Amino acid sequence: MFTFIKKQNSRGILGKVLFTSALALTLSACSDSDNNDVPEVVTPAPEPAPAEFSYNVTLTNLTYAQPLSPLAVLLHGDSKMWEIGSASSLPLEVLAESGDNADLLADASVLVSASDTDVLLPGTSSSVTISTTDRMATHLTSATMLVNTNDAFSGLTGVDVSTMAVDESMSWNLNVYDSGTEANDEAAGTIPGPADGGTGFDAARDDVDFVAYHSGVVSQDDGLTGSVLTQAHKFDNPAIKLTITRTK
Repeated sequence: MFTFIKKQNSRGILGKVLFTSALALTLSACSDSDNNDVPEVVTPAPEPAPAEFSYNVTLTNLTYAQPLSPLAVLLHGDSKMWEIGSASSLPLEVLAESGDNADLLADASVLVSASDTDVLLPGTSSSVTISTTDRMATHLTSATMLVNTNDAFSGLTGVDVSTMAVDESMSWNLNVYDSGTEANDEAAGTIPGPADGGTGFDAARDDVDFVAYHSGVVSQDDGLTGSVLTQAHKFDNPAIKLTITRTK
């Protein structure tokens, strides 16, 4: 009887030891597993590239003998670069008298600008592409000088392009403006085009000093003494065709 009881106790003690050892190993394994956990690194998705807005502006010269200065194309906010009855800005005066569009391209209100590189001859067309990711660049202006004049220019200003769909086009046949900054005397030295080769721009404003629709060239053939222009330099309205196409 004594021997039976002793054997039972030995087995109980051994079971407890084995259970305790297994529990310790389990806890140790759990502890080691917790210590080896590495936090998962989540890489954020890259931000999408800003949307690009791109426009192709095509100019066609409809005149007989009036080359056009390189077309200036500007993107800006909701504003106009000129208005009938208002004084020309200095950048517009420089363009209208000399064909130089650099000051207009760099105007403080302009967000993005582009320019053609060459004079556009009568009967020909050329295109300028302008692109931006600036969502504030909602309006477009373009301008060119009729270089065989004192201060005649054509173009359009403040066109809302923000709602144009890709591949959508808008076209205009446009008349000629007089910047009102230089008298239309057509005198030698005042015409920058091939009819004279003059310097063009003069800072002194000796005309009405407001933008108006141009009344046209008079010329020496019409009796304007001292004019370097002829009947060939006259122009009818519209003088240019302008087309804007959104490409992106």
